[in-house]
Amino acid sequence: MLLETKVVSNGIKYSTLPTSYVRPVTERPKLLEVTDCEKVPVIDLGCEDESFIIQQIGDACRDYGFFQQVINHGVSEEIMEKMLKVADDFFTLPLEEKMKLYSEDPFKTVRLSTSSNVMKETVHNWRDYLRLHCYPLEKYASEWPSNPSTFKEIVGKYCIKIRFLGLRLQQAISESLGLEKDCIEKILGQSGQHMSINYYPPCPEPELTYGLPAHADPNSFTILLQDTQVSGLQVLKDGKWLAVKPLPNALVINIGDQLQAVSNGKYKSVWHRAVVNADKPRISVASFLCPSNDAVINAPKELFISGSPPIYRDYTYADYYKKYWGRNLDEEHCLELFKN
Repeated sequence: MLLETKVVSNGIKYSTLPTSYVRPVTERPKLLEVTDCEKVPVIDLGCEDESFIIQQIGDACRDYGFFQQVINHGVSEEIMEKMLKVADDFFTLPLEEKMKLYSEDPFKTVRLSTSSNVMKETVHNWRDYLRLHCYPLEKYASEWPSNPSTFKEIVGKYCIKIRFLGLRLQQAISESLGLEKDCIEKILGQSGQHMSINYYPPCPEPELTYGLPAHADPNSFTILLQDTQVSGLQVLKDGKWLAVKPLPNALVINIGDQLQAVSNGKYKSVWHRAVVNADKPRISVASFLCPSNDAVINAPKELFISGSPPIYRDYTYADYYKKYWGRNLDEEHCLELFKN
């Protein structure tokens, strides 16, 4: 296969969408039916009332499965802008340079790839992405791209700040369930950290395809840095798709499958998707906080006081991750396969 046909960030300006990206009529995004998401509160982590923050987080996790926007989160505007800029610089490198990192193996710790799971899917998605393992930093950063020359330094600084924020949020989520702040940490073990730098080029027919189709994330939770100029994230709420407009200096947090399991279904792993547009490229940076591979995922006994039985059987995160990547992205929720 030619290099330029493996990825969509290839410099080619398409007048029509290649047929391998065209969704069947019943699976298209129906963009005219999407409305803006307006009701989820902005959560200000700089608020002095910690109990109010915890209550807000609990309400958002229970009612939506995500916090629409988090502000005063400790990641500076400068770091976020540099992260988006170096991401754009990477994807505008010459094709031959980028393709040195290309792989379709989902278990590689550094890889450029396209769509979501090209080995399994029948219709592709209008996205390229650079996937990185990020923790421990000293183990993985040496594998990262050295071009652009500032990539390792900028991404490393961003990862450190995101991890600090993620561990704070994990404690708050634990407390919002009425648990001790370190309860979820004890279950999930030392959190792994991955990153997906997503690039969605302008698409000639955005109504026919997706950047990413509807899916839930397999990890604990995801911290998303969005391009402030171009929106594309949508979440499913009460059977309707809602567009999440980016706020300046804000991050989006969404609950993943492992927190749905640990909360015994009280908190929902949100279904979300990425749509594309005809005019501008879009970049997003998704940071995934993950359980340790050998963590046994189960809900703590404190959540069964009311007599509700465990919804999910015990399993290791390594088992879950393998099952998740053995499927097509938009198949049924992988967590359904782990129900009692």
